Amino acid sequence: MDLSIFCCDQMKYAIDQPDVPLVFWPKFREVGLQVLDGGSSIALISVCPWCGGKLPDSLRERWFAELEKRGIDPGTDEIPAEFKNSELAPEFR
Repeated sequence: MDLSIFCCDQMKYAIDQPDVPLVFWPKFREVGLQVLDGGSSIALISVCPWCGGKLPDSLRERWFAELEKRGIDPGTDEIPAEFKNSELAPEFR
């Protein structure tokens, strides 16, 4: 995973720690806090909890729009490799 998109060393460290309820979705370039209620809920965040820096903008809407434009159904079709991580997703090659 490319950690260069994170704003500070604390965020880079925390994102890989299993006991920190921080989740990163590379394909959408989103960061969220896991809600520890036994479910699978996540609260998306837009600023770093440690340094207050702005996190990268989400690619979610663009990701789905580009797949639709290419005629790919993310529910049934195989997703191309360039849509599976934060390094390639912004370019949508």
